[in-house]
Amino acid sequence: MTTPPVLIAGAGIAGLATALALRERGYRVRILERSGPPPEGPAAKAAEGWRRPTVPQSDHSHVLTSLGMRVLAERLPGLLDALREEGGHTLDLTAAAPRTAPGRVREPADDQLVALAMRRPVLELVLHRAVRDTAGIEIDYGTTVRGLLLAPSGRTVAGVVTDRGEHLPAQVVVDASGRKAASRSWLDAAGIPLAEDLTSPTAVRVVTRFYRLTGPGRPGPLNRGNAAGGIYGHYAAVLHPADGDVFAVSLGLPTGDPATRGLPSPQAFTAVARLSPYLGPWFADGVAVPLTPVRALTFAPNILRGTATARQQPVAGLFPVADAACVTDPLYGRGLSLAFAHAFALADLLDSDPAVGTAQSERAAHLAEELFGPWYAQAAQDGLARIGLWRAAAEGAPPPRQGTTDTTARPSMASIATAAACDPTVWRGLTRMLMTLSTPAEVFDDADFRARVHRARPLAGPAGPLPPTREELLDAMATGPGAQR
Repeated sequence: MTTPPVLIAGAGIAGLATALALRERGYRVRILERSGPPPEGPAAKAAEGWRRPTVPQSDHSHVLTSLGMRVLAERLPGLLDALREEGGHTLDLTAAAPRTAPGRVREPADDQLVALAMRRPVLELVLHRAVRDTAGIEIDYGTTVRGLLLAPSGRTVAGVVTDRGEHLPAQVVVDASGRKAASRSWLDAAGIPLAEDLTSPTAVRVVTRFYRLTGPGRPGPLNRGNAAGGIYGHYAAVLHPADGDVFAVSLGLPTGDPATRGLPSPQAFTAVARLSPYLGPWFADGVAVPLTPVRALTFAPNILRGTATARQQPVAGLFPVADAACVTDPLYGRGLSLAFAHAFALADLLDSDPAVGTAQSERAAHLAEELFGPWYAQAAQDGLARIGLWRAAAEGAPPPRQGTTDTTARPSMASIATAAACDPTVWRGLTRMLMTLSTPAEVFDDADFRARVHRARPLAGPAGPLPPTREELLDAMATGPGAQR
């Protein structure tokens, strides 16, 4: 009797990565994807016409952090080579390290501080083609999972029901449906109680536009290593290089601020970008041409799913991955890398503990909690601090106090960033955290790191160009239709 395949609901980044990871471990895999197949042709060109109404974040800037680069280098080196062949750029983050002394020594771990610059649709197309060319993986496009089939006990997965009424058997079902976490509705329809989620607000509305450079070289430095710009006291403005000669600019503002309604207009967007630190040279006349309209997206809250992390799992053999397990603030760009990391970690777990049951489910829940818990907690903390700053700026109130004089307490992000501008050791720790290589606890709770932050002396004068004031920002936004003052 043939063992049924693993069924994966969703052919996004997480579903495709999980399929490759499971196939590497010898599993047969069948992916069920509700959308149609991706376009053919050269990936960079095909990506420009690939409309993704079910994946609205696809039209916004993404980055593969150092964690994602490490996973691909170790587990899918051929895919990493293919991404580079399609125009992906490896960015050396140490180019942004503070240069406070001559003859700065490069440390061995600095080789890990790299990121991949590439548009998400291009990355996803290359991933689709890698899956298509892998024997033992099938993809059914235009197929939606509507519910679960359960074993007679009611506590073990037996398969799924599709929108066409098909009953497809499976030994394992992976929910790779993204932030909507479709498995919650499947379980609810089956009358199975759901563990509670942890949630915290992001309260960010982001507008993004892609551009193509008209000449060689970068018009300005990447002060963040993998990006230019920053997250400031009243808004965010970040430029990410992408594949080939493409780059994206994203501007983030607090939700519910009526004064910022005009930002999605091309005129207002350009005016704000030109005012923002490090972005101006990229908007000089003749430097670049727009590739896309200005697109707006309101971020979902941070979510850590109880269906992925509760020790008492609702049914055995059901595994949410990536955004179906945890969503964290997209401003920090961790999602893609965490998806790859989770895919391979789950495949390794199922390979080492193949018996579907309580023990396997508990291990998978522990894995999800260990992988995502620190990033959910950090995103929640950073989000609340940012919301307080941005709301105070919008209301003309004094900014909330940040930081502490207690040298035994974890330093604030503001004080860490100040110290990182002049202390290479602090910079390395902060960058490893931002690039998802080390957890916040591993970096921020280190005694030497804390001591360095507390004794750091800020540089004389600002570490870089200052962002526009809120009044200057609103004046720039007033060039667009619908703006209010």
